[in-house]
Amino acid sequence: MDTYRTVLYLHLISLLIGFAAATVIGVCLFHLRAAGTLADAVPWGMLAGKTERVFPVAIIGLFATGAYLTNDLWTWDTRWIDVSIAALVVIALQGPGIAGRRAKALERTLKENGPGPLGSSARRMTRDPALWIVAFANPGIVLGIMWNMTQKPGTAGAIAAVVIGYAVGAGLALPFTNVRGAEERAVADPAG
Repeated sequence: MDTYRTVLYLHLISLLIGFAAATVIGVCLFHLRAAGTLADAVPWGMLAGKTERVFPVAIIGLFATGAYLTNDLWTWDTRWIDVSIAALVVIALQGPGIAGRRAKALERTLKENGPGPLGSSARRMTRDPALWIVAFANPGIVLGIMWNMTQKPGTAGAIAAVVIGYAVGAGLALPFTNVRGAEERAVADPAG
């Protein structure tokens, strides 16, 4: 049995775990955004809260297996690896630091809303730009890291791949943060 290939397999499994969790979070955000009542929103908020616990497992798996792969085949002064590690640190920090805090604020707002139709404050929080941008930008960063892993660019190319991934993810998230359209629909149909 080849240890390198086994660790590479575990590295890919960690990546898939992270992407699967990000997909579930994305589905939850879309359902929260579409929710008309607290009863519609609660199951998706609960699922998102449970799913966020998976990210540390994926990140630790990626760091641990990545460290082994770097020691075995590469060196710690390989520039695309340095950029990719820094990008993974950004993901590890902005997940709980930004998205986690905004998710807690959404949870508080939903509790304050109480049963029945979602008020404007709750609808606004389901479209929170920071929450949506992190939910889309973090997978974009990971795609940039994956580009680095396959292309092995120099420092500038590695940074560009991560920044482009972040920018594309953030750009894709922005249309889903439109609060004005949701408030106009709520005024047009106050029953939900």
